[in-house]
Amino acid sequence: MPTTRSASRVATEPSVAPTPKTPKRKANDAPTISPAKAKKPRVTKKPEVVVAPATQALIEEFQRNLPDPGPAPVLVPAQLSFDFDEAKKHLIKEDPRFEVLFDRLSCKPFERLETVLPFRALVTSIIGQQISWIAARSVNHKFVRLFNPALPEKVTDYQFTSTSFFPTAQQVANTDLAILRTAGLSGRKAEYVRDLAARFADGRLSTEKLLQANDEELAEILTEVKGIGRWTVDMFSIFTLRRPNILPVGDLGVQRGILRWFLGLHSPSFSCSFSPDKAARDAGDVDGDGLSDSESSLPILDGSVSPEKVLDAPPFDLSSVPPAPPATPRKVDETGSQTNTASLPPPITPSVEQTLMKVENAPGYVAPPLPAGLTASALQGRADGKKKVKGAILTPNEMEQLTASWQPYRSLGVFYMWALASVK
Repeated sequence: MPTTRSASRVATEPSVAPTPKTPKRKANDAPTISPAKAKKPRVTKKPEVVVAPATQALIEEFQRNLPDPGPAPVLVPAQLSFDFDEAKKHLIKEDPRFEVLFDRLSCKPFERLETVLPFRALVTSIIGQQISWIAARSVNHKFVRLFNPALPEKVTDYQFTSTSFFPTAQQVANTDLAILRTAGLSGRKAEYVRDLAARFADGRLSTEKLLQANDEELAEILTEVKGIGRWTVDMFSIFTLRRPNILPVGDLGVQRGILRWFLGLHSPSFSCSFSPDKAARDAGDVDGDGLSDSESSLPILDGSVSPEKVLDAPPFDLSSVPPAPPATPRKVDETGSQTNTASLPPPITPSVEQTLMKVENAPGYVAPPLPAGLTASALQGRADGKKKVKGAILTPNEMEQLTASWQPYRSLGVFYMWALASVK
């Protein structure tokens, strides 16, 4: 029988086993990607900043004839104006949970003392307003380098310390705004910095006057400076002058921390939950300050700026960050990488939180009643974000009443409220 064309094809082709069907992947199954086919993260190089020839010539001409520095500035001494141990005893007596915080977390502004230059701290604060830490550090370095071109060109090649070079107020006061703007300052910030410098240069401001003024007098003389508001004064008072009784009522981070602190005292069921990614971020902390390298771009905000308006918002929920980071030291760890030594406390860990919320661990302690008009349920509603008062979490009057027993050492308690505010 003749072989048909189709039969011949079947006879001559090798037999192939049927291909097994690939089981359908469920929605919650992650696709398997071989290491060879896995895409490598794209590394993008930052474009080099090219300085215009005219600008470079302007800078070089300025540096050939630098302004006279004038007399050496007076530093704030590395000492406290109060007894730190007495302050701790007072707060622990008023609320035994403070003992856990003092034992577990360093109260940095009042324990790690060093001499500081008020002019430098305030200039750094103005430079850092409404921009990220990384941007502020870069602008700050360019600003300093205008007056000392011997410094490394790259900020990463320079290690800040409390005694590092910084231009004097007299030098800055005698510098044209056009020169200051070549460091990356906006026109308005350049005006603010030079206004501040002029006040230090002519004696309207001085380290001695700042140290001698009481808290309200300090706020009055500093808020006369362009670009300095009450929030900046409060941060300067805590982190530079180490004043013991400052309550930044306009700081949303402090408001949130205080709310959680007192809600934990009056509502046993309340607990601050921790997200898994938060724990992973904390694992990157090298120097124990609660900040990893990836968090070095936390924004420095003025109290009048809404955190929602800042594009690179902090990875934990803080509305403000003290104006210290751009001028704080960048130390190198054993691996050779640089880490931030920012002044904020690390976020409270679950183990510390569990201890904090157990007020029964303090026999004989009776929690003081909440101020009139505040209840645990009302605080819970605000903690859940359901109720706010005029855009705030707590009113100034409520904060004053809640922390009244902390006086005259409210600054120490406030410092730890940032740790409580930063948990998610």
